Amino acid sequence: MKITLEDHSAEVLEALNAACLKALEECGLVAEGYAKKLCPVDTGNLRNSITHTVSDGEKAAYVGTNSEYGVYVECGTGIYYPGGRQTPWTYQDEKGNWHLTHGQRAKPFIKPAVSEHGEQYKRIIEAELKGK
Repeated sequence: MKITLEDHSAEVLEALNAACLKALEECGLVAEGYAKKLCPVDTGNLRNSITHTVSDGEKAAYVGTNSEYGVYVECGTGIYYPGGRQTPWTYQDEKGNWHLTHGQRAKPFIKPAVSEHGEQYKRIIEAELKGK
């Protein structure tokens, strides 16, 4: 009697990696959608800058913006940001009008898009790994 064993572990690992990346891509798209829904809109530039990426090496999905003022909207400024400036300041708007401010309250859109939907992301990953 002769027994032949075949090693398909490389194919299994490749399929598992592909399923993981596909699940992370879907999670990233869903989180991006939530962030865009939560994002306060003035001109639409901030909302339009929200995107996601998937890291194959880290097996992670990242959602964010490359807008230079996105962090100020997300986290707040001045007295509304822990460790922020505690004294008021003035600024001039595009029309030449001067304003006094103590800062801006945070209007989170990235963090809640990720943290408040963990169960949904878990279901997406489980479904993809099960091949559904």
